[in-house]
Amino acid sequence: MALLLSPRVLPRWCGGVGPSKGSAFRCSSIAVDAAAPVADMSPSRIRWGSSKLQGPRSEMEDDVVVRSDPHALHGFSYAAVFDGHAGSSSVRFLRDELYKECSIALQGGLLLTSKNFAAIRDAIEKAFESVDKRLLSWLEQFGEDVDSGATATVMFVSNDVLIISHVGDSSVVISRNGKAEVLTNPHRPYGNSRVSLDEVKRIRAAGGWIVDGRICGDISVSRAFGDVRFKTGKNEMLVKGVEEGRWTEKFVSRIQFKGDLVTSSPDIYQLELGSDVELILVASDGLWDYMKSSDAVSFVRNQLRQHGDVQIACEALARAALDQRSQDNISIVIADLGRTDWLNLPAQGGNFLYEISQAFATVGIVSLGIWMSSFLIA
Repeated sequence: MALLLSPRVLPRWCGGVGPSKGSAFRCSSIAVDAAAPVADMSPSRIRWGSSKLQGPRSEMEDDVVVRSDPHALHGFSYAAVFDGHAGSSSVRFLRDELYKECSIALQGGLLLTSKNFAAIRDAIEKAFESVDKRLLSWLEQFGEDVDSGATATVMFVSNDVLIISHVGDSSVVISRNGKAEVLTNPHRPYGNSRVSLDEVKRIRAAGGWIVDGRICGDISVSRAFGDVRFKTGKNEMLVKGVEEGRWTEKFVSRIQFKGDLVTSSPDIYQLELGSDVELILVASDGLWDYMKSSDAVSFVRNQLRQHGDVQIACEALARAALDQRSQDNISIVIADLGRTDWLNLPAQGGNFLYEISQAFATVGIVSLGIWMSSFLIA
């Protein structure tokens, strides 16, 4: 586990089923409390929004979970985004079991209040490891999608602290006075980032190989729950690969696995939520692969300035990602910390220009068409 520091991160050692086939959209409404007028509000006053969009995919493999009862985890709320692959079985298992395991490991949330981050980190790591072992066993015995897996980006939020436990390629972004800050790094076996290079090194040390940015030419995410074939079923994967003609017996004879190729070991971060942090946005790569973090934050802030409803803003952001030609499932959770009077927030220069571009985008296209038609007729 590496030391992972984001802006203003404390310097400590860190490490449901979707829509039916063919449907296009599904949103999950979250019951919320009214926004607080001051920064030191109760955690229960945080306003939550969540949204899921199937997009052009034939199956919905994403899911989101928000548990905002302030008494459930000693004042902390829990939110998670799950991004499944090769079926939805792993996501269905995780949406309930990961929260339960984390809650037990964190002593019902009491450990979160201890300020002992080493103990918190160890508890979350053990919870993730335990859930993955149970999931692998369940998939091998009962899972209809035995090859399925899922990323998980989880956050525990209180009035002044954010703890993130991250596996996969979803991302957490905060808005600090309108400026986007990305807090997580995607776990992918390609790219030139330090995290990606470390992932490639780990995979090769475990006996795996990378083909076109995919582990064994198969999967493009390097940390996830499930994925039996890259953990307990590696040898069976080799045999199947020979049968399918993906590699030769001679090639397989040289392979010596020394560990799991895909791991559920999380990166864990802790961030002090200063008074300048307005909102937290966690979403699957179905959003981030098609929209910059700065654009997403500007979009959400603009939405909140118009109506102040975080659920509506969340649904609008999912639709905006689809408008950007997202080809993936999209899942989003937004936590408005209740510190900003959105309806009376003055427009800033950058946000004002963004609002103007949004307002005139559609009418601009229509006007251009009318002008071109008039020109051709003339």
